[in-house]
Amino acid sequence: MKGAGADGSFNTETYLMAPDMIQGKGKPKSKNAPKDVNGKPRATLRMEDGILNMGYRLPTEAEWEYAAYGMLAQNPNPRKSEKKSGEELFSNQQIYSWSNNPNGLRDNRRGSWQGKFLANFKRGSGDNMGIAGGLNDRAAIPGNIKSFYPNAFGLYNMSGNVSEWVGDVYRPMTPSDGEDFNYFRGNKFQKYFKNSGGEYERDSMGRLKKVDISDEEVKNRSNYQKNDVINYLDGDSSSGVSYGYGITSLISDESRVIKGGSWNDRPYWLSPGTRRFMQEDQSASTVGFRCAQTYLGPPEGPGFKEGNIFGKRKQNSRKKKK
Repeated sequence: MKGAGADGSFNTETYLMAPDMIQGKGKPKSKNAPKDVNGKPRATLRMEDGILNMGYRLPTEAEWEYAAYGMLAQNPNPRKSEKKSGEELFSNQQIYSWSNNPNGLRDNRRGSWQGKFLANFKRGSGDNMGIAGGLNDRAAIPGNIKSFYPNAFGLYNMSGNVSEWVGDVYRPMTPSDGEDFNYFRGNKFQKYFKNSGGEYERDSMGRLKKVDISDEEVKNRSNYQKNDVINYLDGDSSSGVSYGYGITSLISDESRVIKGGSWNDRPYWLSPGTRRFMQEDQSASTVGFRCAQTYLGPPEGPGFKEGNIFGKRKQNSRKKKK
């Protein structure tokens, strides 16, 4: 693979921070290499060239829940026609990841799909797939990915089949003790490691090595004055909460949130708003994961126009009769 490291791996983060470790030093070899502002070819790509992709990661809990609800039917996109405005009809918010007819989930004319199961879950104690001759979800364990309709975003199994890991460290009061903008519990500040020669080093997976930033380096920050802020508002005077794993609680700094419900869960857990936890070093047949990728750019894609776009109104001009 051209442009890969000595071990054959290619990593976007490594390439951006230390391209010499992957492709070596030298001039661009391709005639179609990107050019700088003076029209001269550059040896390396940049993120703004639109060619490289950000790395994959677990979604945050807020990202996962947003993707699970997929409220397209309740909030039509005004940018497509510039004629409608997003009303955000949360009074019609659905309980599960499927909403009201975004993908023809119900045949209202004939009722032929009414009553059909829309997810793989446990209907009752011991009832994982229904009785003989009337199997409800046709799966006693995790089923085929496309067994049921996707939600309005085109995502499958955001409710049921398997619960999914998210990146957040679990706390019972997360909605009340965190910031409400792009909230994520689990921040830990790190920096890229350089050896004594001032060069970056890579691990066995081809990724740049990182080390924790000391509390001394972040003491002058305006938001967090500690390197590891997983315990933000835990045990302080305002919250009065502490988590002693195995002593006062089963929750620890290694407890991660799982969402979405599984094949072995009752319907309650299928709602995107429900949340549970499991230790990050454990696994289960009811828990899986899906990857997210950081998006750079405006929230509504290329060509986004800021602010509301108001249509032009035509003035009615009436000619006076003589």
